[in-house]
Amino acid sequence: MSERAQGNGRLLAVLGAVYALAPLAIDMYLPGLPALSHGLHASASQGQLTLTACLLGLGVGQVYAGPLSDARGRRGPLLGGMIAFTLASAACAIAPSIWALVALRFAEGLAGAVGMVICLAVIRDSFEGHSAARGFALLILVSGTAPVVAPLLGAEILHLTSWRGMFVGLAAVGGVMSVAVAGSLPETLPPGARQPAGFAHAVRTLAALFRDRRFTPYAAIFALMFGAMFAYIAGSAFVLEDIYGLSPTLYSVVFAANAAGLVTLAQLGRRLGARAGAARLLRAGLTLSALGAAGTLVVAVTHAGLAFAIVSFAALIAANGLNVPNSAALALDHQGERAGSASALLGLGQFTLGAAVAPLVGLAGAHTMVPMALVIAACAAIAVAIQLALGRR
Repeated sequence: MSERAQGNGRLLAVLGAVYALAPLAIDMYLPGLPALSHGLHASASQGQLTLTACLLGLGVGQVYAGPLSDARGRRGPLLGGMIAFTLASAACAIAPSIWALVALRFAEGLAGAVGMVICLAVIRDSFEGHSAARGFALLILVSGTAPVVAPLLGAEILHLTSWRGMFVGLAAVGGVMSVAVAGSLPETLPPGARQPAGFAHAVRTLAALFRDRRFTPYAAIFALMFGAMFAYIAGSAFVLEDIYGLSPTLYSVVFAANAAGLVTLAQLGRRLGARAGAARLLRAGLTLSALGAAGTLVVAVTHAGLAFAIVSFAALIAANGLNVPNSAALALDHQGERAGSASALLGLGQFTLGAAVAPLVGLAGAHTMVPMALVIAACAAIAVAIQLALGRR
């Protein structure tokens, strides 16, 4: 293997680990979400607000992190974000009430957003075209281990301690990532390629991106597919544990298996990318998402058995192994030096929509999955409609 290939491999490994922090923060405490709600004397919907707050922080944080990295470079802001994530996670572990935890989860999301947006920008700095799509797919593949491991790790922590121990674990991981960034991540945006700093320039850049028809349709698909997945993330613990009676450990196994499907399709898409192309792989992923969404809606309406529910969830989540890297690659393909701002808008749409849908799935209580199924079906239907419109254009 050439020295350059080895360097690229190390870069992607660090980026994948940093990018995994956000799904780790989202997924590790899911098995303990019912226990967290009970322990803080909160309802199911209030407990889901801790997820909403984190998602909202992940979305809002990218609005400042993207332009900041375009103006100041990638390395310094990323290191600051990792340190802030570590401190916020430690504070979550000692939250005295549900509302304090909601506020701290928002802060944790703000810090985690820095890692997500800058990782995407570094990929765009370092690779182009199909190589960028492969980089995004490999990033998803590496970071996809977090949803596989996180719920299982969370369930094991619950056997040893309370849900607070999960946030202690997140703080420890954040500390390790801070050291990794400080020691291994190079600066990928040279001073001559940086954008002017300032609020006015950032607003002009974001406005130009909103008007860019090569960016906005794929950014919308990216957000909608994450919206469907976050509806599943917010509601699956209550559906599988409260409705179907699975234990937290069995729930974690199902959740991990679905995440493994996402990783498998991301790896398959990475291998097929040169031959099939990002647009074709995205169409295939959206088709599978539509099938999974339709199956979830059928389960909710007909009260079908556990096996049908698990298969529908598996199709929905695995499809994002194709949807996420390819929609991101298509959206960022022409963005050049404003890749940080473009990545920020991707993240803003992704997590703002996720924050909006997460509490909706619990509005009817913990013993029905109809709201979750309707949210998932709506997101998938709109994404498919956008893709069909792109095909006609």
